Amino acid sequence: MTKEELEARFPDFVGQAFGPPETGPDAVNEPMIRHWCETMGDANPIYTDPNAAKSSRHGKLVAPPTMMQAWTMAGFPMSAGYDEPRDKQEELHKLFNECGYTGVVATDCRQEYTRYLEPGDTVTAHATIESISEEKATALGIGYFVETRTRFTDQNDIEVGSMVFRVLKFKPAQQPQRPASSDGAPPKPGRIRAPRSFDNGWWWDAVDKGHLLIQKCKECGVLRHPPRPMCHGCHSLEWEGVPSSGQGSVNSWVVLHHPPIPGYDLPIAIAVIDLEEGTRIVANIVDCPLDEIHIDMKVECSIEEVEEGYMLPVFRRID
Repeated sequence: MTKEELEARFPDFVGQAFGPPETGPDAVNEPMIRHWCETMGDANPIYTDPNAAKSSRHGKLVAPPTMMQAWTMAGFPMSAGYDEPRDKQEELHKLFNECGYTGVVATDCRQEYTRYLEPGDTVTAHATIESISEEKATALGIGYFVETRTRFTDQNDIEVGSMVFRVLKFKPAQQPQRPASSDGAPPKPGRIRAPRSFDNGWWWDAVDKGHLLIQKCKECGVLRHPPRPMCHGCHSLEWEGVPSSGQGSVNSWVVLHHPPIPGYDLPIAIAVIDLEEGTRIVANIVDCPLDEIHIDMKVECSIEEVEEGYMLPVFRRID
């Protein structure tokens, strides 16, 4: 299919709903709110402390607004990609894949909140494909930006918020060929490399040199990770990178067994690490039996070359 033929298909998708509205499998509930707050480090008591919530303007417990989408998100089925599309969005992605635009990366997300959700609310997502850009040339390769809009409504069909999400479907830029192994076998796929941007390039440059840095606000001193341009505490744009000791403890973890991912030897442990400086980082735990990993386990960072030319921070148990 030519570029012109592909673009001629876009009107079949723009303005179309993914499919029927999807209602979250669970009502808004206190246990999920608590888990979210623990994982995100959100200590606002109006989300988890009934007494504090009662004295707030809400008069009762409410859910963090940023959980809005989480109430409707379902597990991703183990299927053959987009070969059998479940909805209009997957049908569009399959069309792009067939035309060589096999790469996909999220580029930005904007959310608006109309009201706080409360325990007992039921949330439904109404998603549509809002726009498809003209072909763009990017550092990742040529492609198209696809923007979707989702309205979220409650059990009374009243809107509680909305989200605009944009991804880039692109033809991956040509990568250097990996040499075949000595026995003539095809080259082994490499790991998926983290994208570097204006906002996080400085952090990865430090990792390449064997240093683990934490972004620190110059105005209020708040630490934050991953790197981003604005302080969530005082909204200052002034910041600096400060060294981390690399010491920390396991806040939570998962062990990835499936699906197989080219370039990775499964199973692998992926953990949220509480650094002793007071912020968190997501990284692999290595050289530790998987059944011995536990919450609050003391760990230490080691920056290692996980494959040729690719440095990553990993964590090891401190005995």
